Amino acid sequence: MRLIHRSMLLADLSDILVIENVAHANPWTEKAFVDCIAAAAKGYVCQVVLNDKQIVGYVMLSVAVGEAHLLNITIAPEHQGLGLGRRWLNWVVGWAAGQKAQTMFLEVRAGNLVALALYESAGFNRIGLRRDYYPSLLGREDAIVMGLDLTELDVQEVTVL
Repeated sequence: MRLIHRSMLLADLSDILVIENVAHANPWTEKAFVDCIAAAAKGYVCQVVLNDKQIVGYVMLSVAVGEAHLLNITIAPEHQGLGLGRRWLNWVVGWAAGQKAQTMFLEVRAGNLVALALYESAGFNRIGLRRDYYPSLLGREDAIVMGLDLTELDVQEVTVL
């Protein structure tokens, strides 16, 4: 599968919102995406990954003061389980390292075992817990805070999508 990536456009939001609403029990709002796109000049990065011309995933992250914060990384459910999430995460990590970020942080639902396994296999370490961070069907769910030291990565090796 040949994938390409590019900057997210406002025109992409209808496709992104379909993916977001299917992929997440508590999806981001359109306003959250619009705000991130609008904040590109302030260190926010919004990218889509495409297979041919179809958006199959996206990422939102902020980069400032040597830190990258992974806000949302999603692969469309019908494309999950094919290794695309790992490839996309590797590209994002490599991109952040190439921007001279020294550390990448993220929060993940404590019950999202697939994502936790992916992040841990990519070298992220559990560094904290945010109690009742995420809304859930049963009230609130904890977030595990994870971090990755980007200073020792071989950027050439991880930026290939």
